[in-house]
Formats: sequence, structure tokens, C-alpha cells
Amino acid sequence: MSVLAGLVEHLADLLQPLCGTASAAAAIVLFTASVRLLVHPLSRAAARGQKARAALQPRIAELREKHGENPEKLQRAVLDLHAAEKVSPLSGCLPSLLQLPAFFLLYRLFSGSSADGAGRALLDHHLFTAPLGDRWTDALAHGGPFGEAGLVYFVLFAVVTAVASFNYLRARRTPPPVTGGQETPGVGALTKAMPFMSFFTLVTMAVVPLAAALYVITSTTWSAVERAVLHR
Repeated sequence: MSVLAGLVEHLADLLQPLCGTASAAAAIVLFTASVRLLVHPLSRAAARGQKARAALQPRIAELREKHGENPEKLQRAVLDLHAAEKVSPLSGCLPSLLQLPAFFLLYRLFSGSSADGAGRALLDHHLFTAPLGDRWTDALAHGGPFGEAGLVYFVLFAVVTAVASFNYLRARRTPPPVTGGQETPGVGALTKAMPFMSFFTLVTMAVVPLAAALYVITSTTWSAVERAVLHR
């Protein structure tokens, strides 16, 4: 954790001539984007898996019509189809799950919650007039929602709302994975909830330090753009 904090601090020093007092905030955004770029191959693998499943849907529909009265036979036929085409019903989910440890590590770093406090030095910097170690409640207590720090949060909330709305519309158009003519257990329910999950980012932003909020915004925006490109 201390190594990552040192990298971000060094990056902030490099950005100081260009970004001034916002150099640490810019370093967080750039560092988060760099990590997302490193795990991009996993996202591509997830997209390939989802496209492969989507390509099988017409054939699964044919099997459903043929074996609809025999659920066990339909289940076997669909599993055999996935095996023959070398497509896993969950092939798009595993790569995404493998990214979670990296994202959780970055969140701990930028929220200053690492055990050795290695990320706490980052929280002494500012994004314009808003300290990276403060929360939205701090901005409200010192100047209100339209104070100097409050306006910084206002802009960030607007960005997150736009990204969440974009994700909502895309998720609504994404069909859930099916196995044996039925939604894959658990995954179907998750898919139905996905259109609303992006809006929870607004809640996260309101309760975490601004440094962690910048990480969340950067990662969420990257995900939205990445999905739009990979699933176009």
C-alpha cells in the first residue's frame, strides 16, 4: 500500500507545474485510469464472453421450442450447446470479478483506510478549494451546498448523475444470461438490479473522502465508456 501511495505522490509532484494545487487530484484520476487500462484485457474477455452468449440465443430459443415440455432434456441440450461452442454461461462475469481486488485496493488507498496510513498523506491535498480528506458533509458545514467546496461537489455530482443515467439506459437494454431456457440463477436478478446500481455511486460520493470519490468517479466513468466501446 505504501508503494502505491508513493507512486501517486510522485505523480502528483510531476503534475504540479501543470495542475498546481489540484495536482494530487489529477494524479488520483490519472493513476486510476492507468490501473483500469492495465486490467482492460479482462474487460475485453468479459465482453467476448457476453457476445458469445448472445450469439447462442437464437439456437437456445430453438432448443426451447423443441424441448420446452421436458425441462431436464432442455437443460442438458443447452449445456451441451455451450460445451460444443466452448462458451460458459458465466464467461462474462468471471473476468469482471477478477478485477475487484485491484479496485478495492485503490479504494482503501484513496480513502486513507490502509492499516499503515500510507494513503493519508494524499488527503492533505485539495481539489481547488475542497480538501481531498474531507467529505460532502464537511463542505456543507463550511459554506453550504453552494459554498466554494460545495460547488466542487455539485459539479462532481452532476458528472456522476450523467454517467449513471447513461449506464441505466444501457443496462436496461442488456438481456440476462440464460441457461436451459431460463435466466441463470442469481445472475438474472443481478442483471435486473444493474440499471439502478450506478446511482448508488452518488451515495458513495456523499460519504467517502473526496480522494476516494475521485477514484470512484474515474473508475465508473471508465467503465461506462469501456462498455460502450466493447459492446457497440
